[in-house]
Amino acid sequence: MRVLVTGASGFVGYAVAAALTERGHTVVGLTRSTTSALPEGVRRAHGDLSPDCLRDALADVDGVCHLAARTRARDSRADPLGYWRTNVGGTLALLEAMTATGARRLVLASTCIVYGERDTRPIDETAVTAPTSPYGTSKLAADNAAMDLAATGAIGAISLRAFNIAGALPGHPDPDETRLIPRAMAVQRGTAPELVVNGDGGAIRDFVHVVDVADAFARALEACEPGTARVYNIGSGRPTRVRDVIDVVEQVTGRPVARRHVPPAGEPQVLLADSKAIRADLGWDPRRSDLRVIVEDAWTAVCDR
Repeated sequence: MRVLVTGASGFVGYAVAAALTERGHTVVGLTRSTTSALPEGVRRAHGDLSPDCLRDALADVDGVCHLAARTRARDSRADPLGYWRTNVGGTLALLEAMTATGARRLVLASTCIVYGERDTRPIDETAVTAPTSPYGTSKLAADNAAMDLAATGAIGAISLRAFNIAGALPGHPDPDETRLIPRAMAVQRGTAPELVVNGDGGAIRDFVHVVDVADAFARALEACEPGTARVYNIGSGRPTRVRDVIDVVEQVTGRPVARRHVPPAGEPQVLLADSKAIRADLGWDPRRSDLRVIVEDAWTAVCDR
């Protein structure tokens, strides 16, 4: 299959492009940069989510994995229109370009943020969506637009709502230090002074390895059929406290993590995925999503860069 990956030089997009290539697909990676790294065998299409760039990039393409987006909930509150412009406007431009060029399979990178602050534990795909940030509302709107187009039969669409993506591919660490594990890696490398911990570190999160996420994208793309629409949660299902992550980081790196505790932030105490649906339907198994493996891979990637 010939596949376009938008955001192919990003942390998750790079892993998705690599996984698709390893499975024998021909991959075109859409990036705004002319110099950012892409996996071996991936052809670069330089551009953004504008109609002209997308139509050119989609020439002779069978399917799309759409990962180009803005992804920081707190930042989105300061720039809501920017998030809607990229996450919704960019997705609408992609959907229009797909209908014009005949690409008929779409897998979207979505997020557990669309569920908001749920009491349900773990969260499955039937949970009511109630996002609390422009990031979440814009991603949910993009999901809905794709599902509505799929209902016409023009495309098939699968949205993957990922929980806490972590780990790394060799030489390609997560650069986003607003996230817990990349920030801890920066502290241990000496490029950041400390890790700020909200509350006592007892908040529970669901960490899933980026390699497992990429495998979910590949399976979803291969299973996607025009006229069908589906949402899947992507998480390991393993409850992990923030302080558990810090403990494992200290074990892997061999030294204490400099940290500072601040009052609890307004965020869910527990975010845990129910991913039974994608396991049953697509045979997905988050094999690398053990916390120690995640931290070891993240540390190795940072040290080797």
